[in-house]
Amino acid sequence: MIRRLYDRTLALADHPHALWALAVVAFLESSVFPIPPDILMIPMILATPRRAWLIAGVALAASVLGGLLGYAIGALAFEGIGRPILETLGKADAVAEFNTRFNDFGFWAVLAAGVTPFPFKVITIMSGWTGMPLVTFIATSILARGLRFFVVAALLRVFGAPIRDFIEKRLGLMFTLFVVILLGGFLAVRYI
Repeated sequence: MIRRLYDRTLALADHPHALWALAVVAFLESSVFPIPPDILMIPMILATPRRAWLIAGVALAASVLGGLLGYAIGALAFEGIGRPILETLGKADAVAEFNTRFNDFGFWAVLAAGVTPFPFKVITIMSGWTGMPLVTFIATSILARGLRFFVVAALLRVFGAPIRDFIEKRLGLMFTLFVVILLGGFLAVRYI
């Protein structure tokens, strides 16, 4: 089923309204959809490299707006459904402790999920659930998603089709390593 969905999403890259399709996919991927917008971005940028920045900008704007939907899902659905269940199970105190810990590292969680292959929708929903400050969430989402989409656009614009394999297979790993090294550096500075 996921493969069919992937193939149908990829076919949208050739559609005359591909930018709108990209916006819809990027919006939904940030809150509920399992397929990342990269699968549309890559063939769209390869077909028209001069539009790389526009394509990345559309993905960024739609992804951040979709992240706000994920945030709202976490903020609104958790109160109505999740909290009563946890209170019935006697786990309400654990929720408060998790909220505090998540929000202590929320900036890093959003940044990491925004640039790595980790599903961004999980973090957007958790950010709303834990009550992360909305300004922090939006700023970090813009930074993370902008970094991800504009790096992909820049690589494709400069190197063209030969870099596609690297982006599809290894760029997520490179972003993950970057985040780990960055966090390690901050922890080293803090504790050394």
